[in-house]
Amino acid sequence: MKNYFLLLLFSTALLATSCKTDTAESEDSTPGTTDIGPINSNSTVMGYNILNRLPKIWNGPIVSATALGSFPEWIVDFRPISAAQVSAKNELDSINDILMSFFIVKHNNTYKMAFRNGGGFAGNQRISYAVIDSVSETTNNYFYRFSDFKAGRNRVYVDVLFKDDSLIMHTYTNVYNTLPSAQTHFLWKAKMQDSTSAQPAITNFGFPQKQMVKDFSSTFSTRPEAVYYSLTDLANDPYSTASQPYLGQTTVNINYGASYTPNPSKKVFLMITTQALFSGFTFNATQLKYRSRYVFLAASDNSFTFKSMHPGSYYLYALYDSNGDGTFSTGDWISSNLSNTFTLTSQGTQTVSSTIDFTIP
Repeated sequence: MKNYFLLLLFSTALLATSCKTDTAESEDSTPGTTDIGPINSNSTVMGYNILNRLPKIWNGPIVSATALGSFPEWIVDFRPISAAQVSAKNELDSINDILMSFFIVKHNNTYKMAFRNGGGFAGNQRISYAVIDSVSETTNNYFYRFSDFKAGRNRVYVDVLFKDDSLIMHTYTNVYNTLPSAQTHFLWKAKMQDSTSAQPAITNFGFPQKQMVKDFSSTFSTRPEAVYYSLTDLANDPYSTASQPYLGQTTVNINYGASYTPNPSKKVFLMITTQALFSGFTFNATQLKYRSRYVFLAASDNSFTFKSMHPGSYYLYALYDSNGDGTFSTGDWISSNLSNTFTLTSQGTQTVSSTIDFTIP
């Protein structure tokens, strides 16, 4: 059980790196403004039903055409953050992260679903927008395609397919206009893990509802593409991370027991779940489906802030890889507090501490 548990955690953290090669997002970008307002309930919103299918925790392997290769797991916790928007945030460390959002916009005098994809990788940043241009909904087969509505599908597009309990996301890019047409960037084949974690937000917003979140009628009129990737350009982001509603942040402080002195060259893994992984001291592997957020840190890091975090109740787990083998094995350290819980409120800030003070025998 020990090796299996941390192997899953470490593979999750490594996968976060693969999803950030072309993506970026500034947490400190200039706040944008929302244009949120009701839409006539009889109005058509192209792709509207995707909002009913996204809010879940999803997990599955990524097949990547990038230099980073393929990975066995990527866990994404999609939940509503307004009556007409769903988002999910993942990070690897303080400079590597990704925030995905789907929301209703007005574009070409019609209402449509849009996709915002932004994050950071190795200090590089990018934010991109795509608007839905194709929908096919049949029994147990729901297809939605989003593309760069300025530069066209030769630049960037994303296929999203739901089938039974599966979500398949296939992204294409021409790699900053270096290819004649968009080619596979990555293919994510995920299975639904949990639908209960999103339910409080669904109830809170009466989700989904037909509301316009942003008006894209003229926002990109002077731009050749719907991508922002220079520091100067990022300040013009029309829907910045800072202006995303409902989300809060949690700071985790990491401490060590009196007899534990960490080697700064080692790694610490923080994981946040929506349900407990342990009953007393007994680990329940089936509860891994409730993983929501995670980060891999240097052992010298004594604090980390999970930003753009869904409000809710959580469990925190901390592990120190003492022998550097990337597995949960004899000699590694963990926090003996296996029921370290906290609650984050809407747009709230929370601080929680974890003390690593137990050596695995």
